Amino acid sequence: MGRADARRAARSGGIRGLFTWRKMLGTFFGLCLLVMGAFAALYVYVDVPAANAQAEKQSNVYKYSDGTLLARTGSGVNREIVDLAVVPKKVQHAFVAAENKSFYRDQGVDLKGTARGLLNTLSGKGKQGGSTITQQYVKNYYLTQDQTVSRKLKELVISLKVDQGMKKDDILAGYLNTVYYGRGASGIQAAAQAYYGVDAKDLDVAQGAYLAALLQAPSQYDWAVASPTGKKLVKERWGYTLDNMVDEGWLGKAERDKLTFPAPQSPKAAPGMEGQTGYLVEAANQEMARQGVTEEMREAGGWTITLNIDRKKQKQLEKSVDRELESQLDRKNNKTDATVQAGATSVDPKTGKVVAMYGGVGATEHWISNATRQDYQPASTFKPLVLASALENGSKTQDGNLIGLDTVYDGTSKRPVVGSDTPFAPQNEDDISYDRPTVQTAMDKSINSVFAQMVVDVTPKAVKKTALELGVPDKNFPERPAITLGTMNASTWDMAGVYATLDNHGKKVTPTIVKSAEHRDRTMEPVDGTGGQVISRASADTVTKALTEVVDLGSGHEADTSAYDAAGKTGTSENNKAAWFAAYTPELSTVVALYGESTKDGGGQVTLTGTANSGRANGGGFPARIWADYTLGALGGGSDATFDLEGVEHGEAPPVTRSPSTTPSESTSPSETPSRTPSETPSGSPSTTPGDGESSPAETPSETPSETPSGSPSAPEWPGGDDRPPGERPENGLLGQ
Repeated sequence: MGRADARRAARSGGIRGLFTWRKMLGTFFGLCLLVMGAFAALYVYVDVPAANAQAEKQSNVYKYSDGTLLARTGSGVNREIVDLAVVPKKVQHAFVAAENKSFYRDQGVDLKGTARGLLNTLSGKGKQGGSTITQQYVKNYYLTQDQTVSRKLKELVISLKVDQGMKKDDILAGYLNTVYYGRGASGIQAAAQAYYGVDAKDLDVAQGAYLAALLQAPSQYDWAVASPTGKKLVKERWGYTLDNMVDEGWLGKAERDKLTFPAPQSPKAAPGMEGQTGYLVEAANQEMARQGVTEEMREAGGWTITLNIDRKKQKQLEKSVDRELESQLDRKNNKTDATVQAGATSVDPKTGKVVAMYGGVGATEHWISNATRQDYQPASTFKPLVLASALENGSKTQDGNLIGLDTVYDGTSKRPVVGSDTPFAPQNEDDISYDRPTVQTAMDKSINSVFAQMVVDVTPKAVKKTALELGVPDKNFPERPAITLGTMNASTWDMAGVYATLDNHGKKVTPTIVKSAEHRDRTMEPVDGTGGQVISRASADTVTKALTEVVDLGSGHEADTSAYDAAGKTGTSENNKAAWFAAYTPELSTVVALYGESTKDGGGQVTLTGTANSGRANGGGFPARIWADYTLGALGGGSDATFDLEGVEHGEAPPVTRSPSTTPSESTSPSETPSRTPSETPSGSPSTTPGDGESSPAETPSETPSETPSGSPSAPEWPGGDDRPPGERPENGLLGQ
């Protein structure tokens, strides 16, 4: 053998010698012994500590923007300890079935789950489920919620010791009495009262299964505020819990099949949360949760939370609602008045700060906030967004005319839209038809037939895209012509942000209520209320120009005053179930809404018609008057600030059609040019007060279509036959020009 071969053989033999199976096995067992030794030492070293000292629990302090105290919460724990014998056996089993099926058989720990949790902590992935009931009890009763390796190792050791030294029933009792259920309720007794208004001893198996399912995500699974996805997930977990009970022999299959999901009652505010305080605190808590401050972190106390709420503006908004609405309602003796719910949100359009908010008659009486709820439709307050999308996309009518404020449409009531695969022929308010209205007039009078056709001209998909960019939530948002009537869901909070974005020349404004949230161990990064350009300045300013005339001359005239510049839009949803006024000045964007909510258990939407014996409800009534009263007070009696508008788009008029006997000089003579008003007079008899243009949407064509729909070769000529460019016409229909 040569020297080279000998060296290769020596190297090969050396590597194989280093990694023999005996050496590898020995190393493995050595590591195992090392880990076992370390764990044994840890087991001896770690004692079961004393219970958490509730006396050290701190309050959370909420302040107005000027630093004055708004509320103090969390100084105590909403908990009442009950014996396990009080809790029905099937309810006990529901918690075991949901959280830890092997509870009665295991040694108090889940090694796989703990290892998975340790790995996720080390890798920065955060919280991970899989703990046994014993481990959760130990964490809640003896330790903290911190996600650290040392805390998890302590949890493992203490859980083993607790399982050896305590009876399973005592562990289960401790767990049920310490775990947090949401709604400020710690322990099963407080949870039973918070969700079902009964004592723990009176819970049935279906209710117990819901409370057990809730523990996985209390804030997301609370039925009263859960999203559709959250409701779906908690119902699935509820079913999973019951199925596990059947598998363990704790519930009969026949009984399980008869059970129906037990929707909990609406939440009630905690003491000290009366009036608007509870709504403001809850809105701040929700924003903190979106920023990563979990309910568990917040409930631990010690936070100082400063809101963007301006104390003076907040008091003014409350006074305005009382003066313009509540003083005229007879909630005790009038069934319609009893159903009225008011909500409002006011935003600084330059910063996104929510400076005032009205959530309802009082958080201890009606806990769901009318300012942030998203279960009603914004109605015709959506129409400016249709125009914004048309402008942003450079859309044209069916005739090929660029859409702007002077563009002429067919205003025939029940006119079928042209160019849509989905039939739609909406009725105008009071079934009034309008002869050749401009887009400006259509906005003033909220003409449904015009904006229904405009949606088709722009395309529903493009309109939706613009609306989402402006801040309308993607909640029940169809892509059909009917969206012109605001048939999606939104809150006053959402729409105040949308209108603030228009006010801010198309730069995104996101409402934000938390100015700062500080804790000795951590701080919350506040929401940035301003963003980039979502639509062009020209598009936003053109919409603002249109909306100034709605306030000056149109359906929003109740808010008109010489004390400030204002732009806004009214809206009333189908069957008068909601009435809106969304408007802004250069300094404030405020949306006020009334909702008809049944006083029966479970609520439900009802009509507002007859509120305070005022007949048909509309956004130009109570909402506009509340808005005007609040805005005047919030601006200190008025403001000299004016809208700084650029690039207002007037659009294009249809081609002029002249009879052979008419000479050009006759048709364009200034002295014979009719004014805009006669050409846009409705063919019906309008109501005395301009309305919102809302009626029940009809997504089927009317039996007698208009003879001159938009897009027809015989589309009407510009009023008066004036074929000059819009900027050169003496009657361009724009105020101040």
